[in-house]
Amino acid sequence: MASLEQYLAGQLARGRSHFSREEGLGALGVGREAFIAAATRLMKKRRLASPRRGFYLILRPEDHVTGAPDPVRWIDPLMKYLGVDYRISVLRAAAFHGSSHQAAMVFQVIVPKQLRAFEIGRHRLQFISQTPAAFATTNIPDLLGQMKSDTGLAKVAGVELTLLDSARYFHKAAGINSVAQLAKDLGASADPRKLAKAAAAYENSSVRRLGYLLERFGHQRQAKALEPFARKAKSMKPLDPSVKPLVESLAGPREKDSRWMLVINEPVDIDA
Repeated sequence: MASLEQYLAGQLARGRSHFSREEGLGALGVGREAFIAAATRLMKKRRLASPRRGFYLILRPEDHVTGAPDPVRWIDPLMKYLGVDYRISVLRAAAFHGSSHQAAMVFQVIVPKQLRAFEIGRHRLQFISQTPAAFATTNIPDLLGQMKSDTGLAKVAGVELTLLDSARYFHKAAGINSVAQLAKDLGASADPRKLAKAAAAYENSSVRRLGYLLERFGHQRQAKALEPFARKAKSMKPLDPSVKPLVESLAGPREKDSRWMLVINEPVDIDA
């Protein structure tokens, strides 16, 4: 009977760096308690890590510094194990698409349900829930890309979804100025048709904020694709909803953009 260490070596030899508890039990033919005890010993030796109960990552020597491989190498099998569809988005997706200003300190994943964030080694994973209906509309091949690693492929938001997700979840994207930087960096790469198609699944105010920022940085075709959403607006919304009303009142009158139906309550400040 093979030991768990032998099983790990065999998995790595096949180019596989993850497995489930059920797979391990089936391959080794041992009892549940014996398997868990062996896995716990190897976790203490930094041979294994477990981002979710019952799912294991096999650590290579080069993973010891960070405590776990880059999540792009195992997010797809983890989500399949959990039975939840997903897409990598916001800051990590922005960096993937070429926004060099986006230092992705957290690995952000859009999902159609509530999932708890967690840390593993030096990596921090954050799950952002989108309503199931909106997720089903947007998480389609036409709007997604693929992030490659040496272990396979992971789903990543296309440029259009990255922009919309960041505008919608701006508080997860380091604030409205970070979203502005992203719009400047990536706006020209967005397909206006895809942008308008995906925008229908988002809150109107989020789409208007993105349209305003795209127009501000000269991405006219992309901004024009979002104009119909602004025409449907029934009330003015703040550009930056995070600004507290008291602070805003002390600042005096604010500029209003009637085209995008926004109160410009915060100056946009980005890197050149």
